[in-house]
Amino acid sequence: MKMRTFALSAAAMTAVQMFASGAYAEEVDTEALLARIEKLEADNARLMALVEGMLDQEKLERVEPAPVPAVAPAVQPVAASDGAAGMVGIAPEYGYALLDHAETVNRKRILQLEARQDGTLNQVVTLSGGVTVLADYQTSNRDDKFGYLMRHPTLNNQIGDTVSEAVVHSSYFAATAALTDNVTAYFEMLYSPEQSFGAGTITSLTRNQVQVRQAYLMWGNLDESPVYASIGKMYTPFGLNDTVSPFSNSSVWHAFAGLAYGAEVGYLKDGLSLRAMAVQGGSEFRAANTPVDGTNVPSKLNNFALDASYAFAFAMDGEAMLGASYEHGSAYCQSYPVVHFNPCEDNNPAWAAYGSVDKGPFEFLAEYAQTTDVWPGSAVPDPSNPLSQYEAQKTKSFMLGGRYGFGADLSNGEANSALSIEYSTFIAGDTRAPWERQDQWVLGYSRYLVPNVNLFGEVVHVVGYSPLNFISGGNFTDGSTWSDRGGRTNVILVGAQAAF
Repeated sequence: MKMRTFALSAAAMTAVQMFASGAYAEEVDTEALLARIEKLEADNARLMALVEGMLDQEKLERVEPAPVPAVAPAVQPVAASDGAAGMVGIAPEYGYALLDHAETVNRKRILQLEARQDGTLNQVVTLSGGVTVLADYQTSNRDDKFGYLMRHPTLNNQIGDTVSEAVVHSSYFAATAALTDNVTAYFEMLYSPEQSFGAGTITSLTRNQVQVRQAYLMWGNLDESPVYASIGKMYTPFGLNDTVSPFSNSSVWHAFAGLAYGAEVGYLKDGLSLRAMAVQGGSEFRAANTPVDGTNVPSKLNNFALDASYAFAFAMDGEAMLGASYEHGSAYCQSYPVVHFNPCEDNNPAWAAYGSVDKGPFEFLAEYAQTTDVWPGSAVPDPSNPLSQYEAQKTKSFMLGGRYGFGADLSNGEANSALSIEYSTFIAGDTRAPWERQDQWVLGYSRYLVPNVNLFGEVVHVVGYSPLNFISGGNFTDGSTWSDRGGRTNVILVGAQAAF
């Protein structure tokens, strides 16, 4: 209302001024009068514009509240690919490689050091996650005996001679923290009911648990020094354990890939990698066991693993790597009857040799591993048992695989594909023994929609059925064994693996 009164008063004053100007015009010439009138009109236009603006502001104050300043979140998530440094972010290609169970299996710490060096991890905390889903159909020529090891081969999981499933095979969540220029913290959570050691079926609560798969602190900065070190729960530096197959791990991985508490020191420069890890004694999480005062109690740091490899270029576009490993205490030290994580009377060392070749679209892998002494539990000590005719043997495993990549360049956002074939075997017993060996053939196809999303299919053929628990018997009253060298398993599967 006050604004309206002010506007009317201003108009009246303008009229009075114009009247006065007219009266005075009789005493001045016409040219001066016209100039004065023009000036008054301009002043009046400016005054009316000011009044109208004030009226509009009065309306806004009555109907619209004053805006509240927005508060920015304390942490702004960013993607590493954006090139913007931040507190928390993601790096999808890094996340896929980090959580992939098939490649760079025990070299994740090297992968992290290189990712920090090349700027992939350009935020303080990098979050990663992944999920692998499957649909498969399996057949066996022996009821309840399926030798395919990507699912625990026990009666709790497969009934009859035909099984099928559509499941979550595994899911991961991880965080990589660049705490300082030289200190990296890492933890990894895993949900894997298909390969969990919990009792019951894949729908039992005991097998539907989330575990800390890996967790460690690592010191190292490859820009400053080729030496690095880490302490925690991590994969042991023994062998290669990789596969060319899109999903199924090789028999060498199943037989010798280790997971344990320990402390590692490494050297990485100009293609040369040297790693040494002091491993906690007793029966560790996977594939490592040394007795501690005749028990499996992990109360002494009395196991270790060593690995050396050298990568080099050849020809125009070729790369190759050769490596060898040694482990003081493998898992194959238990006496008859064999049961997971039981104590051993003595340690049984193991060694491995491996190599890889990349040439254009072709990739080849080869690996061999074996114990230095015989596995006591690979023989039956009871003379009255017909199975006692078989002597104890050294445990061996090897693989050979090739992969051919074709299709568009993923950097252009187009799909890329690969075909692979791999043979691997696990040799646990004497010739002709029911638990002598288990062979695996895998024909695979991958189609990467983007570098961190892979659609795949596999055809798998397994010869033999040799589960580690009670491999040579001891669980049946009649002295028989459930191992069967004549068992045959065939698998057709499709699936997807995606990560961020």
